[in-house]
Amino acid sequence: MKFSIIVPVFNRPDEIKELFESLSRQTYTNFEVIVIEDGSSEKCEELLASFDWPFNYHYLYQENQGQGFARNNGMKIAKGDFFIIFDSDVIVPENYLEKVFEGIKKNQLDAFGGPDAAADDFSPWQKAMDFAMTSFWTTGGIRGALKDKSKYQARGFNMGISPKVFERTGGFMDPNKGEDIEWSIRIKKLGFKLELIPEAFVFHKRKSNFLSFIKQGFSFGQNRINVSRYHSGEVKLIHFLPFFFLLFVLGIFPAFVLSPIIFKFQIILLSIWSILIFINSGIRYRSFKIAFLSWLCSFSQLLSYGFGLFVEGLTKLIKG
Repeated sequence: MKFSIIVPVFNRPDEIKELFESLSRQTYTNFEVIVIEDGSSEKCEELLASFDWPFNYHYLYQENQGQGFARNNGMKIAKGDFFIIFDSDVIVPENYLEKVFEGIKKNQLDAFGGPDAAADDFSPWQKAMDFAMTSFWTTGGIRGALKDKSKYQARGFNMGISPKVFERTGGFMDPNKGEDIEWSIRIKKLGFKLELIPEAFVFHKRKSNFLSFIKQGFSFGQNRINVSRYHSGEVKLIHFLPFFFLLFVLGIFPAFVLSPIIFKFQIILLSIWSILIFINSGIRYRSFKIAFLSWLCSFSQLLSYGFGLFVEGLTKLIKG
């Protein structure tokens, strides 16, 4: 089986270099790489051409259209037997393609999604952001630990589909607003088999600073509501947990003034949640600093995600 790896990139030449370096160490070597430069001012073409990579790659430049449509354009020229989609900010373990190949063959998959993790050499902030995005105690608990792998909705940083799926679905319908979730839902509705391959994880660098991470959380909340434009009923009660968390935190302030008993109860609950974050992160990373940053990122991510849900939901309600 030959894989075609599709990577949209926007002003991130250094990241795409790191991704290429990790791909050059793959134990499974039957693959090509297609890079779609999505209107970048900082192009990666010359940087990539300055190295002698041990695999074939194709570079395509387009005016900015958004990552969803960039991926579509990459898949249109792909020659592989299976397409794999990465974000430019991931690093791939050397046995990744082997694990994908085994998962596809074993479970006869038409499409798959894979998880993400933090590498040992990531910065404390990167590890804390990864914790906030993958932990059971945050939104990671909503999309993560699934016993039924067929319920997984693949994410664009690490997913794959067969050419048949692409031909039948036409690819992404939205450039960058929950486009991967929408596509996963549509793929399954058409009867294709899409599952999580737990072993096919990538190291995901995410955002470079805390403010960008908060903005991303806000956009994720918006994206979840945006998916309902295409699939009514796909936004379920569990997806509103970050919004309830936002209301809970905002309710602490009036409770302090109006009801000492309720205020005390809220503080106890928030303290228990915070302690669980500290313990969970502390065990994972063996660092008090990362445990504190994990709490900060988790707290902020839930608030920003919840606020994004509220803003997009209110906008949708007003527009009718």
